[in-house]
Amino acid sequence: MARRLYTPQADEKRVNKVAPKGGDARTAYRRDVARLMHSPCFRRLQGKAQLFPSDENDFFRNRLTHSLEVAQIATGIALNLNNSEKELTRSPIDLDLVYFAALAHDLGHPPFGHDGERALDELMKAHGGFEGNAQTIRILTRLEKKEIERVVVKGRDARTGLNLTYRTLASILKYDRAIAPKRRRGSDVVKGYYASEATLIRDIRSSIAPRCRSGKFKTLECSIMDLADDIAYSTYDLEDAFKAGFLSPLSMAAAPNSLKRRIADVVNQKMRKGYPKTLCDQEALNIDGVDRIVLSMTRGIFEPSQGLFERMKRTKMSNEELSYALSAEVSAGSTMLQEEGRFRNEFTSRLVYAFMSNIEFKWNARAPALSSVRLNLGTFQTIEVLKRFAYEALVMSNRFKMADRRGREIIEHIFKALTQKGGEKLLPHDVRATYEASNSRQWRLRTVCDFIASMTDRYCVEFYSRLIGINAPSIYKPY
Repeated sequence: MARRLYTPQADEKRVNKVAPKGGDARTAYRRDVARLMHSPCFRRLQGKAQLFPSDENDFFRNRLTHSLEVAQIATGIALNLNNSEKELTRSPIDLDLVYFAALAHDLGHPPFGHDGERALDELMKAHGGFEGNAQTIRILTRLEKKEIERVVVKGRDARTGLNLTYRTLASILKYDRAIAPKRRRGSDVVKGYYASEATLIRDIRSSIAPRCRSGKFKTLECSIMDLADDIAYSTYDLEDAFKAGFLSPLSMAAAPNSLKRRIADVVNQKMRKGYPKTLCDQEALNIDGVDRIVLSMTRGIFEPSQGLFERMKRTKMSNEELSYALSAEVSAGSTMLQEEGRFRNEFTSRLVYAFMSNIEFKWNARAPALSSVRLNLGTFQTIEVLKRFAYEALVMSNRFKMADRRGREIIEHIFKALTQKGGEKLLPHDVRATYEASNSRQWRLRTVCDFIASMTDRYCVEFYSRLIGINAPSIYKPY
């Protein structure tokens, strides 16, 4: 008999046992979703920018709305797989687990996005650094306060965070790699989990997939969440970039070949991490391939209209006149996609549906929990090209870099103020109590880092303003 996807005795373990509630018909995983949705860390996502700050325009997504969109895509993928894969008919994917993973995947993001992450990593490099995925695990297993508990018991950190099931925690473990307690200067950030959570992760791995080697542990629910995040990033962030005027179909088509070459090189490098070498060599992306992808995604804009075809039949148009008329139509269509919400909605809806329909499922008969999903190679290339265009147009723009620089300076100033002698007195009461219970400098610094990382963008600016005694403007105002 084929093994089932879930083993309740192993999957539903928690650090602290939870007594059943009379009349509560919820599954263990639905209870975990409720714990997340009622937690402060989840609410704070509404104050953390996805690309654009919330006070810039109420159209743009924040980390909370992004997470909700990822959750919708992830549960849609799971439903499709449950309906189409024979191995899942007996033991379907639990939608609550997938939903939780998607809602929680960005909890660890600090203020000011990836540059805030880099600033905290530099400040904590001698003490394990800072990494968003590791911080997500730390929030769920240590920092949130679901149950009354002491911080330290017999010299060890006794906090259990939301006290979630092992399978729920596994659903957000994207990188099965322990981050070293110390890193040398100049070394790159390591994606994984902090040493402080290493024992718990080892217990989770041995409980859910006992024969899985360290470094190879990634559950099916986590694989679906990771893929859904890529789909959301490549479509909805692109939509925001169109709306803000940073990008358009025409500007993508007219991008210099140097940029398209750079995009192709990055995509080819990522392909080799998840697909066979022979296939990657055969389907390697080049400048022409990038152009074909942009055209396939925006084909209607670059096709001559029926009216232009009829005009060409009625009159003899010179090459210059035809080029002029076609350029005007393409420009108008590109501008319409930027400015007309109904066209943008139709555009992103079509892309999301196409991407969700091109997913490959791999059943792991020996360890069903470690089954996986991936995009077919053509869809993977399309998603990565769109992601890279958005990255180059937004994250690498001078307007964003100006805000990033100011964000880093704010985080560095706050960290310095809180870690100097007596600085802990500026911490909120509950955070200060954790700081004072700490038995090492590394733990105290990590407590300060945890506090800064938990801040919303606006609260971080306000906290900085109080420190310097000046009402500092929003860091995003330059654009």
